[in-house]
Amino acid sequence: MAGDAEGVRSYHEQTKHSPARLRSDPHTLDWGNMPRPFKVYPDLEGLALPHDLSASTRPALAALLDPGPATKSTIDRGDLARLFYFSAGVLRRRSYPGGEIFFRAAACTGALYHIDLYVACAELPDLEAGVYHFGPHDFALRRLRGGDHRAALVAATAGEPALLGAPAILVYTSTFWRNAWKYRARAYRHSFWDAGTILANLLAVAAAAAIPARVVQSFVDADVNRLLDLDVEREVALGLVALGAGAASPPATPPISPLGLATLPPSAHEITYPLIGRAHAATSLASPEDVVAARVPVPAPPLDGPGLPLQPLPGDTVVSPIERVILRRGSTRRFPREPIGVAELATILQAAAQPLDTDCPVTPEPYLIVHAVDGLDPGSYALDTARLTLVPLRAGRFRGEAGHLGLGQDLPAEAAVNVYWLVDLEAVLARQGARGYRSAQLAAAVAGGRTYLAAYGLDLGATGLTFFDDDVTTFFSPRAAGRSVMFLMAIGRPPGRGRAVGRG
Repeated sequence: MAGDAEGVRSYHEQTKHSPARLRSDPHTLDWGNMPRPFKVYPDLEGLALPHDLSASTRPALAALLDPGPATKSTIDRGDLARLFYFSAGVLRRRSYPGGEIFFRAAACTGALYHIDLYVACAELPDLEAGVYHFGPHDFALRRLRGGDHRAALVAATAGEPALLGAPAILVYTSTFWRNAWKYRARAYRHSFWDAGTILANLLAVAAAAAIPARVVQSFVDADVNRLLDLDVEREVALGLVALGAGAASPPATPPISPLGLATLPPSAHEITYPLIGRAHAATSLASPEDVVAARVPVPAPPLDGPGLPLQPLPGDTVVSPIERVILRRGSTRRFPREPIGVAELATILQAAAQPLDTDCPVTPEPYLIVHAVDGLDPGSYALDTARLTLVPLRAGRFRGEAGHLGLGQDLPAEAAVNVYWLVDLEAVLARQGARGYRSAQLAAAVAGGRTYLAAYGLDLGATGLTFFDDDVTTFFSPRAAGRSVMFLMAIGRPPGRGRAVGRG
């Protein structure tokens, strides 16, 4: 297998949270050096994207629970505007004495917004062929290269079929320092967490508009970075998304030369965390053969024993379209310890467990701590995603334990239920090589992003949290022995909300 599995194991171990590590941690935030939340090309003129983004007609839950046939093959600037706005756009702004706060479409660790989106496209009805950067700050595209460069991405992905016929190919990247300013070396995990919540939005909006969208995670890293002219000491490509279908195969790639475009520095000075660079190098691919070798599915192992079958709500329970749900989404800051319904939980879990259309599929294993769900006894559970069945592990009231597992915070103790996505990391590395570390993190994050959307569609609240890694595994053992936790979501009823669902 390609990559350095031992290197990524070392990174994962060294970036685990534990009570002892946090107690001994002297890190403080340098607010005067806080990075700007956008990548800005000061010398490139922006091409404004249209703002008249009408909502889709499919109900939000329908788009999440049953993506349906993707029949819209053509892509235009309006489609790109919708996808960009509802996945990575600035929805609201609020001024304060020290500056301005930007509220974005998808959740991001620390609200630091280190994920950038680019698109390489053929000639579209209202957009010239080229490679573009999306600027959320002014909702505009900036052309980095003219001409159709999709063939370079097809070659970098060893001829991935979805890219061959895609009129537009999105590339998502992370600028490490914009997150490492607060989270230091753990920011490499967050690169996939925050890309995952963005992709959850993007895929839901694409499904609502019947736009084909496939996530491609296996590619020759250097070739994609070269096309975008990234300074790979600071910013790297993490993955691609094929948008649309049925386009003519791209022509031969024009020459790809360095661009040397100026960008505004994220902050006055940057700190380099070598663990991030080593983790990225360990998971990088250097040849088409490596790319193909990483494309091995890693399913979740089946759960034996009796369980409690879940029955989700119908897809038309929520009349709001997915765009309206995204507009009201936000991380919940307090839960009033009120119960949610078991059908609501079933619907959220079904949305989160939908297969991710990708070349490197990993199916994470959801584990739950149930505090207050009507129809379920308090305790811990494992979810058999294939059967949508909860397998009881241990009965009891574990609010105190849940608070501890979530770094001693109140939210996981006050929520109605906490969902943890775990994977057998050794099985992932054995099948996909070191690249599988990225796949495992992203799969869990997309599930977390879908949890946000389903919960808010049902007028519930949700928030992503970090955790004490090994303590989570220990809590769910022996069933979870040998597993690694990838993502955590707390779900509950927000303050002041009624019990009804299906609101417009």
